[in-house]
Amino acid sequence: MKNFNLLTKKNSPDIFQAGIALMLASVITAGAEAQTPPSPKIYTCYRAEKNIVIDGRINEQSWKKAAWTSSFVDIEGNKKPLPLQETRVKMLWDDQYLYIAAQIEEEHIWAYQDKKDQIVYLENDFEVFIDPDGDTDNYYELEINAINNTFDLFLPKSYRKGGKAQLKWDIKGLKSAVSVNGTVNNPRDKDKRWILEIAIPFESLSTENVKPVIPADGAEWRINFSRVNWQHEIGEDGRYKRKRNAETGKIIPEYNWVWSPQGIINMHYPEYWGKLVFAGEKVDKTKGVTTAQN
Repeated sequence: MKNFNLLTKKNSPDIFQAGIALMLASVITAGAEAQTPPSPKIYTCYRAEKNIVIDGRINEQSWKKAAWTSSFVDIEGNKKPLPLQETRVKMLWDDQYLYIAAQIEEEHIWAYQDKKDQIVYLENDFEVFIDPDGDTDNYYELEINAINNTFDLFLPKSYRKGGKAQLKWDIKGLKSAVSVNGTVNNPRDKDKRWILEIAIPFESLSTENVKPVIPADGAEWRINFSRVNWQHEIGEDGRYKRKRNAETGKIIPEYNWVWSPQGIINMHYPEYWGKLVFAGEKVDKTKGVTTAQN
């Protein structure tokens, strides 16, 4: 779940109005506390053997040896059915970067937002949330769509604590690439998946007032991933668009599929995110990951 502080009039009127509609639809759940937060999932992240080329193919030996996370679930966990399409992630690291690979199954791959820092989640996207020191403040969000357009921001504290998103903040030196098994923005066929590969420089997760946290063996960060997926329909112009309820005319709410369930329709509870544990050993296919602990 996003916060409509992000939706300002500097965006197009249509996007701004769409954001207001999203806010009205979600305001009831946005402030509700989870009854019993699910146990956070845990991923042990091993060091890459060699340099990783960010090309969206994840074909290096290090990637082949790295374990996938468990498949994503609904953001509320067991309260809702399992996602309609699978999403999985794997991670690696070295002295400079946190590497993330996401495999996103999708029968209809579509994305039209192609300008940096557009509100990417108003279409289908993949999102990364990172809190390096795990104190629930000073955290980072990255959103990317199937045409590799990015939207990133920094939050000094969560929205419910009065935090305001710093949209001018950028992940300096970010590398990302997408490969597609299918055709983007073609409603006449069915696609299979898109793969997203990301390299986030540790030094870039910082601001004028927040120093970067450089991980070492045994370090533990808070991290989570979200996939926003909308039901769609085809407009008269042949383009995909978000589906509307035939009776009310309102856009049907999005699915929120995540790695570690929040128990609430709101990603901005960092204390509910999963845990990323950095291991000093190089990746080996005999090593697995630990997911849910309970």
